[in-house]
Amino acid sequence: MNFYVLIASLLASSVEFIEALSIVLAAGVVYGFRPALKGVFYGILTLALLVAVLGEGILRVIPLQILQGIVGILLLLFGLKWIRKAILRYAGLKALHNEEEAYEKQISRLKASNKGSFEAQATAYNGVVLEGLEVVVIILTMGSGAHAFGSAIAGAAIGLGLVLLLGISLRAPLAKVPENTLKFVVGVMLTSFGTFWAGQSMGISWPLSDATLLLLIAGYVFISLLSIRMLKKEGVRAS
Repeated sequence: MNFYVLIASLLASSVEFIEALSIVLAAGVVYGFRPALKGVFYGILTLALLVAVLGEGILRVIPLQILQGIVGILLLLFGLKWIRKAILRYAGLKALHNEEEAYEKQISRLKASNKGSFEAQATAYNGVVLEGLEVVVIILTMGSGAHAFGSAIAGAAIGLGLVLLLGISLRAPLAKVPENTLKFVVGVMLTSFGTFWAGQSMGISWPLSDATLLLLIAGYVFISLLSIRMLKKEGVRAS
């Protein structure tokens, strides 16, 4: 079991499934939770099939070193995008994402429709699949790069289970969850993994082996906090 991969996959999947939860709850409130949960089940089944079809067989086609390079670049792009958005939000240059607002909009759209339970099921299915596709990408890239598909899948499964438990107990959008903080943490972890694997693919021998990830994480956090501080100062000057 790769602990680093498990934690990163857990956090990343939680971000996506929290967003999907708002859509599912909206569908359930308007038309009942039975059709909405059916949509969730079919959505999870679709995602599981994607992971099963595209899983470890990819390692038989592409050499591990090349795959680590591809994975590293993908995770760098993905992680840096999340870090950038989180930094802009912390600096007050981008609005924070509001799950409660998204929830209310979804309810209004469903109430205007007359398609009943099918609409609820389709809405829940689409929400789970669209948000979960990013989880599939994370499972495949992180699982391939570290040769740890089991850890990546376990992390995503735990993330899904936690969000489902929260949704069942709260039955309301997880607006109080600091999503921007979660996205920032995940972005830092993905960027650190991307740097680590891209470096390995180029023949870099990291001095502390896997423990180098902790230094990379600390470095990206420091740079991000410095960027937030500088952007806030620039914002004050501009005003």
